[in-house]
Amino acid sequence: MRMRKIGTTGIEASVVALGAWAIGGGPWWGAVDDRQSISAIHAALDAGVNLIDTAPVYGWGRSEQVVGKAIQGRRDKIVLATKCGLWWHDARGPLFFELEGYSVRRYLSPDAIRKEVEDSLQRLGTDYIDLYQTHWQSPEPASDPIADTMACLLKLKEQGKIRAIGASNVNVSQIREYQAVGLLDAIQPRYSMLDRAIEEELLPYCVEQNISSLVYSPLEQGLLTGAIGMDRTFSPGEYRNNIPWFAPVNRRKVLAMLAGWRPLTEKYRCDLAQLVIAWTVAQPGVTFALCGARKPEHSRRNAAGGTLVLAAEDITTMRREVEALGEPL
Repeated sequence: MRMRKIGTTGIEASVVALGAWAIGGGPWWGAVDDRQSISAIHAALDAGVNLIDTAPVYGWGRSEQVVGKAIQGRRDKIVLATKCGLWWHDARGPLFFELEGYSVRRYLSPDAIRKEVEDSLQRLGTDYIDLYQTHWQSPEPASDPIADTMACLLKLKEQGKIRAIGASNVNVSQIREYQAVGLLDAIQPRYSMLDRAIEEELLPYCVEQNISSLVYSPLEQGLLTGAIGMDRTFSPGEYRNNIPWFAPVNRRKVLAMLAGWRPLTEKYRCDLAQLVIAWTVAQPGVTFALCGARKPEHSRRNAAGGTLVLAAEDITTMRREVEALGEPL
């Protein structure tokens, strides 16, 4: 497994990270088995993954609790990342979404952050978090000042409760607001070879500023594994229904492209998921790829993608074919 540092810190993490959103279950992901989830986490760790990313809102604390159980006795070997800023404890903050009777708000005031970090520490069964990230930024017109948010995060760092500071779902302007107060170590944006919008401005800025990126959804919710065929349907409310690439007319084009990469999977002795992961972490500005897994075999498969080094000409060929897809209809 290849390792990279988070920002300018000395924290070394695996290029493939275990994303624990699905482990929380709920309407987005359906039923989950906590014992199987723990086995999936252990399989990832055994395969060389040391970076685990979760959040309180994933299953209303369930994901953090499952991760906490899984890492008992192995905490010192793990780079643990979680988040704050999606708030459902009272009516403060602008409403973001409603689910399972919870009203989730984007709220990043210092008092809320202080509560969230303590709750996360308790659920995770640890006394420090390696990378603490704001999950979604507070929107206009009720924006919580980023300067206040960052000052609170820096205080938590001084107290030893967190080791590094990150921000998810941010733009360059917001990053600069964080940087005006203190050192921002990482961002977490959405990115896959089918969704490359951040290549235009965000990733080049992060390269310039030595800010790491932990990209989420690099396998486009499983579509880029090639395992989701044309006969697959999704229940109402499933997250994949919101992604245009899953519409049949678009899915057909993606599957045809993936089928054409069989010579590459044979060349590198890998499967499609591993090929796509290796391509993703080879892109300028992409530091880590967050890959979800609820089964041990998925964890092992994803981890192997972090061991592959693709030839430059193959990276270029894959990009050319991806770009030829155009925008989803």
